[in-house]
Amino acid sequence: MEIRKKHIAIVLAGGRGSRMNSTVPKQYMLLDGRPVLYYSLKCMEESFIEAIILVCGHGDEAYCQSEIVDKYGFKKVVSITAGGEQRYDSVYNGLKQIDELGIADGGSYVYIHDGARPCIDITLLEVCRDSVMRYGATIPAVPVKDTIKVIDEEGFCITTPKRSSLMAVQTPQCFCFETAWLAYSNMKQAASDGADISIITDDAMVIEQYTNTRVKLCDGSYGNIKITTPEDISAAADILKKRKYIYF
Repeated sequence: MEIRKKHIAIVLAGGRGSRMNSTVPKQYMLLDGRPVLYYSLKCMEESFIEAIILVCGHGDEAYCQSEIVDKYGFKKVVSITAGGEQRYDSVYNGLKQIDELGIADGGSYVYIHDGARPCIDITLLEVCRDSVMRYGATIPAVPVKDTIKVIDEEGFCITTPKRSSLMAVQTPQCFCFETAWLAYSNMKQAASDGADISIITDDAMVIEQYTNTRVKLCDGSYGNIKITTPEDISAAADILKKRKYIYF
C-alpha cells in the first residue's frame, strides 16, 4: 500500500525558452556547470518535500531520467511525466499524476514550482510551507520596485497603478492538493465547454476563478529570479555563489 505524502512538489520543466536565443531549452542550459533544472530539484531533495513530480517536454522523459535524476541521484523524484501545450496543461498533468499514483490525500499540500527558478532555497520553501498550512493557498511575492504603467493597444499610457498595491508573484505556488485538483479539473471542464482559459498565467488565477478559495501572499525573495533571457544566467550564477552553495 502506497504511503501518502504530506508535501509534494510539481517541478515544471517543459518550456523551450524562446527568449534565450539558444537551441537548448533553458532548463537544461548549464549554470555553473550544472543544468538550471538541477538547482530546483536539489533544493527540494534536501528539504521537507517528500515527493517530486517532474513535468518535462514531450520526448524529454528519458533524458531527464538519465541526465538529471539518475546522474545527480535525486531520490524524491517519483514520476517524470510529459507536459502540455500551455503551462496550465502541464500543471494539470502533474496533478493528474499525483492523483493516479495515489500519494496525496485531504491533508496533502502541493508546491508548484518553475524549474527555471534555480535560486529557490529551503528558507523560502519553509515560509511557503508555514503559510499554506495556515491558509490553504499561498504564493510568494515581493513588492514591485518599478513604476508600472497600464497601456492601450497603441502603446499609450492609460493609468499608473499605485505601486504600494502591486506585488510581483513567484513560485512555488502552494495549495491543499484537493483544492488544486478541484480547481484544475473545473478549469479543464470549463475549457471543454468552450470557456476561454488563455488568459490564465499562474496557478493562483486557477484557484481564484474555479474555487471559492482566497490566495494568501507570503514573503518571496528578490533572489528567486526566473531564467528568461541570457542575462539571467549570469545573474543567477552570482546569486548562487553569494549563498556559498556547495555542489556535489
